Amino acid sequence: MLKLTDKNEWSSYLRVLKYCIPYKKRLIYAVICMALSAIAAITPPWLIKNVVDDVLIRKETYMLNLLCFSVVFLYILKAVFTYANLYLMTWVGQKVVIDIRLELYDRTQRLSLLTLYSRRSGEFLSRITNDVSTLQNILASVVVDFVVQGITFVGIIGLLLFLNWRLTLATFMVIPIAVFAIDQASSKLRRVGTVIQERLAMVAAIAQEAVSSIKIVRSFATEEEEYERFKEESDLHFKAVMKGTQVRGALEGIVEVILIAALAAILWIGGRNVIGGKLTAGGLIAFLTYIGLLVQPVRVLSRVVSTIQQGAASADRVFEILDEANEVPLTEHPVVHSPMKGHVSFENVDFRYNDSKHVLNGISFEIKPGEKVAIVGPTGAGKSTIADLVMRFYDPQGGAVKVDGIDLRDLELKSYRRQIGVVPQDPVLMKGTLAYNIGYGCRGMTKASLERAAKMAGIYDFIMTLPRGFDTEVGERGVTLSGGQRQRVAIARAVVRDPRILIMDEATSSLDALVEQQVQEAMHNAMEGRTSIVIAHRLSTIRDADRILVLRDGKIAEAGTHDELVAAGGHYYRLFAASNGEHTEVG
Repeated sequence: MLKLTDKNEWSSYLRVLKYCIPYKKRLIYAVICMALSAIAAITPPWLIKNVVDDVLIRKETYMLNLLCFSVVFLYILKAVFTYANLYLMTWVGQKVVIDIRLELYDRTQRLSLLTLYSRRSGEFLSRITNDVSTLQNILASVVVDFVVQGITFVGIIGLLLFLNWRLTLATFMVIPIAVFAIDQASSKLRRVGTVIQERLAMVAAIAQEAVSSIKIVRSFATEEEEYERFKEESDLHFKAVMKGTQVRGALEGIVEVILIAALAAILWIGGRNVIGGKLTAGGLIAFLTYIGLLVQPVRVLSRVVSTIQQGAASADRVFEILDEANEVPLTEHPVVHSPMKGHVSFENVDFRYNDSKHVLNGISFEIKPGEKVAIVGPTGAGKSTIADLVMRFYDPQGGAVKVDGIDLRDLELKSYRRQIGVVPQDPVLMKGTLAYNIGYGCRGMTKASLERAAKMAGIYDFIMTLPRGFDTEVGERGVTLSGGQRQRVAIARAVVRDPRILIMDEATSSLDALVEQQVQEAMHNAMEGRTSIVIAHRLSTIRDADRILVLRDGKIAEAGTHDELVAAGGHYYRLFAASNGEHTEVG
């Protein structure tokens, strides 16, 4: 009856069920309650047979009293067992959904940047919320329906065979027709389920994209265009849902018509058996009642198929993320290197994104502990890629990146990254207080440490002017702060952990001259005594660097101090000569 068209559907379903193992005791209790509920549900028609044969025909009053009491008692038991299995399965289902959602969220947090950047963030949110919620149907309603209706179906078949096996066999000549109809609709339901979830993901992605970029939308007055995009995707999702509804409705209707046709045929055959004395009147009524009851489990089991089909589509989308390969695999026995000195070395490093051309082509250099090195070059030269490799967001395809002589691939990643401070070009602040943002990732940070970091970043005096000081809320992405204030909070966040390596990734490129000068001073304070890598777009930020590396075409074209490179008259000199003051762009 539950034949599926693809083994992968069963494998996805069974994989979801494996998440029930920690809660197997409650699951077993739930299944027992389901079985007892099903048994209580199929017993009354047998009592009806006795009412007709023993009470109405033989006129036994005692039997009438007993049967009436028994029917009420059975339905009380059925109500109790149904309540128990509903509660237990909902509990198990919710627990499993939470487990899957947490695992999926954790996995999404650890995916490679290439994977994350290749899709809209709304798609990941849809899988974490909508797809995981759909899985609860597989775990709760499907398991309940499968067990209860399955036992009901088997129990009714057994009673039908006991009442009249010849009539039962004649009845079930039509069952293969129903099975065929279910089988034909199953593959289409799977495809429709996939489309429904994909359309819903697109709806979520467009909404999230528009809301997160609301200033851009309003600045360009594109509210109507965004509304039309959202409406178009919503309409496509609506059509996909209605298509699935059509298939499900047709499947259930066809199965029910087939079974009712069988019921009419049985009434004709059974009536002739009663007339011929081969079956009692009570037996025929009970037989017909069971055939009528059989419609419900068959109809529900056919719905189970469609639910599994659509649920499998959601499961596939969830497991696609869980099975995604991580491009920075963790070693089995990582080295915990703490505290580190901060000696960074690139040894003949090759790197490219996917199958694109090399971004870095056999570059080698080293940065000594406490040295301040600036990296300049045109857009696409590989400046930010070097910073990403130091953070081990990616692994090089050739060569090695080492810290204190240890290959990053051999290090324990969390302890390593906790010794690095990063100030990005566009500092993203989390929703919360200034204290939370400055101490982000550093549990148990003292107030004195927060204040020291704020002073080093030049943001302390501003914070003290606020009514709530460090407890001031900054709003989502720090929208209540100016660009320079956000940048200085980001510097404080980077130095509060006292990192051995500090990475400044074009940290002043979007600031005006006055604010840039203030942030530069904060950067200078932050870099004191630390290995510092400055990804520079403006000459003004790198003139006092210990060394400047000039990247061109994935290679180091020049290296030296500012004065040495200007005196050499090479690429850096041409950039410097073409500049118009302190804020000339490099490349």
